[in-house]
Amino acid sequence: MKFYCRSLLNKTKSEMTPEELQKREEEEFNTQHLSVLTQSVNTQVLINCRNNKKLLGRIKAFDSSLVLENVKEMWTKVPKSGKGKKKSKSVNKDRYGSKMFLTWGSVIVVLWNPLIAGK
Repeated sequence: MKFYCRSLLNKTKSEMTPEELQKREEEEFNTQHLSVLTQSVNTQVLINCRNNKKLLGRIKAFDSSLVLENVKEMWTKVPKSGKGKKKSKSVNKDRYGSKMFLTWGSVIVVLWNPLIAGK
C-alpha cells in the first residue's frame, strides 16, 4: 500500500487514472497541512489571535474561515493610569460564546491537544 502511494507521488496528475488521482488527493489531505485541522474537528483547540486574545473552543467546521462551538474568549485588560496615579494591575477577563465564526486573518496559531483529541 505504501509503495502504491509513493508511486503516485512520482506521477504527474495528467498521467494518473481518476482512481489514482482520488487516492493521491486523499493521501495529501490526510498527511499535509490541513491534516491537523481535519483531525481537530470536534476537538478542543486553543487559538491565539492577532488582537491579543485567546480562544478555547471546539472546531465544528473549517473552510476559508473557522466555525467554533463552546468558545471561551480570554484577554488581559490593562487599565489606563492618569497623571500622578499609581500603576494599576492588569486584569484577566473572559467571556463565553456558544458559537463563533472566525476568519483566518485574525488567527496567529492553532494549538491542538493530542491528549484531548484521542478521547
